[in-house]
Amino acid sequence: MAALDLENQWVTVIILFKVKEGQQAAVIEQVQELFAIAKHQPGFVSANLHRSLDGLKVANYAQWENETALENFRQLPNVQARVAPLQELVEEMDSHLYEIVASESKVGVPQIRAGEYFVHFAEFRMPVDNQPRMVELAKEHVGPAMSLEGLVSANFHRSLDGERVINYGQWENEDAITKLTQRPGFGKKDGYWTGLAENEFHLYEVVQTEPNHP
Repeated sequence: MAALDLENQWVTVIILFKVKEGQQAAVIEQVQELFAIAKHQPGFVSANLHRSLDGLKVANYAQWENETALENFRQLPNVQARVAPLQELVEEMDSHLYEIVASESKVGVPQIRAGEYFVHFAEFRMPVDNQPRMVELAKEHVGPAMSLEGLVSANFHRSLDGERVINYGQWENEDAITKLTQRPGFGKKDGYWTGLAENEFHLYEVVQTEPNHP
């Protein structure tokens, strides 16, 4: 299973699919076919499939031993053959490599397990020059956010290309996330990221996890 910690032992790739209307289930099925290939490949560590509760998104949080292993998987003919039909089902496929830059947890090192928590992907998109300041602010806010009832862990990731910051948060229940958006500095209009990044967030459930195949 995936462990989220500041050691960044593995290469992390987060792929966010904005699905076409009514196509979430079909996208999940296509990604599951890719999981079936990935889990047998050298260097594979884990893949974790999420579906947004609003039906608009699908997310894959995956870990590989190194970038070479990830790229070798992507170049497999049977993988490339499945990418084209997948792209027909989505409006956007946003894929970046990430490292964790801030992590707070009430349960030790956070792990991803199917059906255990609700997950909050907060997607921050920004000009490259803004990412360092965005990371600084994320580090300042992650600690205070943990006082919220129901928040289990908050894990800020920065994309290696400088274009994204993602907060992967784990929650005990659906209602708890509402309290975060009502907290000063976390709302859509008064967010600490205002002027630095555009923010979009969705609540997800983990529907499948794939560890390394023995």
